[in-house]
Amino acid sequence: MTPNDTRALRNAFGTFMTGVTVVTSQDKSGHPLGFTANSFTSVSLDPPLVLVCLANSSRNYDALVQAEGFAVNVLSETQIDISNTFAQPVEDRFADIDWRHGPQGSPILDGVSAWFDCTLHQTVDAGDHVILIGAVKAFGSTSAPGLGYAQGAYVTPSTAAEALSQNTNLVVSALIERNEEILLVDDGAGGLGLPEMVATKLGATAALKQLIENTGLTAQPGFVYSVFEDIGRKIQHISFLCQAEQGTPKTGAFVPLEASSFHDVTDPAILTMLERLAEEAELGNFGIYYGNQNSGEVRPVATKGL
Repeated sequence: MTPNDTRALRNAFGTFMTGVTVVTSQDKSGHPLGFTANSFTSVSLDPPLVLVCLANSSRNYDALVQAEGFAVNVLSETQIDISNTFAQPVEDRFADIDWRHGPQGSPILDGVSAWFDCTLHQTVDAGDHVILIGAVKAFGSTSAPGLGYAQGAYVTPSTAAEALSQNTNLVVSALIERNEEILLVDDGAGGLGLPEMVATKLGATAALKQLIENTGLTAQPGFVYSVFEDIGRKIQHISFLCQAEQGTPKTGAFVPLEASSFHDVTDPAILTMLERLAEEAELGNFGIYYGNQNSGEVRPVATKGL
């Protein structure tokens, strides 16, 4: 298959799971404008730079390449309707959207997972698109899980996990990370493991919240890191990656996020997951595992950056 087959090439590009953003700015008259984009990535930490790609055929092309800056709004899982609105030729895309002006003036949407308010650093012509490189002047983030997109469909792993939580055999565990260390606790079998508990009818979110409270730490629930069926234990297992603030845990201890720290982890599936996390943390690329305790696949969902 050759790159001249643009439909097939588009489909191949679409197999790479991305986040979904709405890029916003304002025209010379101060009117807000925006479009849905999944071609967003961090570029540099020093200086802090990000980029998005804009089609040359976009009706926003002239306004954006001439604007003083733009904002990138990383949509949360509950904002599929906003993604659809900004992807369609709607006359006033902001009419039913709650938003405010960011520090640099570009619209910041309410309820997003993160936002980056940028000045325009550089534009680069690239085929049928232009690359907008922004210098990040202000940003914010929340614990809301981000909206994913792959193969022409939205991906909502946390919402899907919540639906699974009605299964009484669902076990929820927390990968509580801090400063390249991970919290391990006594697993009750003479070894170490992750904080975990059986989800009640209240769901996976409530179980995760309780797990964090039990540790005595302040931690932000993150994205679903692993979903697998443990055939031997006859359970479904969902593990969430969480970021903890400073403090001493009530139980367990933080150990370096490296393979040599996991010798006392007794559950083979948890051990494999921890080893994968250590490798991905070093590379800065994270993914979601789907499968069982023996085999499955990892789908990339995030790149460590700003």
